[in-house]
Amino acid sequence: MNLFDVYPLLDVNIVKGKGCYVWDEKGQKYLDLYGGHAVISIGHCHPHYIKKVSEQLQNLGFYSNSVINSLQRELARKLGKISGYDDYQLFLVNSGAEANENCLKLASFKTNKTRVLSAKKAFHGRTSLAVEVTDNPKIISPINANNHVTYLPLNDIQAWEEELSKGDVAACIIECVQGVGGIRLATKEFAQGLREACTKYNTVLICDEIQCGYGRTGKFFAHQWLDVKPDLISVAKGIANGLPMGAVLISPEFKPEYGQLGTTFGGNHLACSAALAVLEVIEKEDLIENARLTGEYLLSRLKALQGEVKHIKEVRGRGLMIGIELDIEHKDVRQKLIYDEHCFTGSSSTNIIRLLPPLCLKKEMVDDFILYLKNALPK
Repeated sequence: MNLFDVYPLLDVNIVKGKGCYVWDEKGQKYLDLYGGHAVISIGHCHPHYIKKVSEQLQNLGFYSNSVINSLQRELARKLGKISGYDDYQLFLVNSGAEANENCLKLASFKTNKTRVLSAKKAFHGRTSLAVEVTDNPKIISPINANNHVTYLPLNDIQAWEEELSKGDVAACIIECVQGVGGIRLATKEFAQGLREACTKYNTVLICDEIQCGYGRTGKFFAHQWLDVKPDLISVAKGIANGLPMGAVLISPEFKPEYGQLGTTFGGNHLACSAALAVLEVIEKEDLIENARLTGEYLLSRLKALQGEVKHIKEVRGRGLMIGIELDIEHKDVRQKLIYDEHCFTGSSSTNIIRLLPPLCLKKEMVDDFILYLKNALPK
């Protein structure tokens, strides 16, 4: 049997990681400024994470959600405290797409409506409802194209209010910093206007914090920069530093019913131990503040580099979620970064380099990357 060939692979076999670095099978070291799609939040193979997960695995890796799991309750308490959402409820799942599926389902249950407003260039997942609110027709199959969704420009509050006023919208879903869409930031004016309009028209506001949440932007959630409070918040990626996990933070306005939602593997003992370890490291090492300060330094160095070299059109982002828009295709630049400079980066579109490093990134690593990028750009 062969693998189903849907991933364009780099010719690199990564076998080891530590902090912000990874190594291939030949022993070559790489600076990791992508963290496996923003998944590695506290760094590769953090000793506290390894200890907590190993100890849990020696006791119990899994049992179903038909029994009490005190780790789930501990995680809910700790996440509520550190995120500022003590009064919300937590539903644990396995991935970001599953988190968004449940957000949209809850919104439809609550409002008895079916239409959703989503932003142009949005990415919310690849499963049924999640892919339908993703603005990419190439990955929406005919069975997913159910005409539930209207795509609108991010930050155009007038367009969103006009659709909301029709009264048939169950939910608005936004990324306060779009990831796959190219590191495009929602404005405070737009987010606050949308919050007010959703309340007015009995529509649920969903903030997809799967990539931009969990401390990445220098606050626990990206929407906290915008002074809004969504009804539902989806998280995944960095929640468990590599173990499959996702979650929904749910407003107290939603009342649970037995059987309304469910999952076999979501919130299992091993995943919860990993998620608790992540929060403990984030707190102990002050990684959210590090993301803010190191992100500011990285942005300043990139903007300075923009004035020194060709081909950097724009630099944008917040914290350790940064996009470098080029006036050329990114392919050759990223190839040189990985094969010549030994540095992992991500991408968006055809000309945007996306940076999503572990939150423990240090300033000296930023300095190294600036040199690598300078070397990789055409002269």
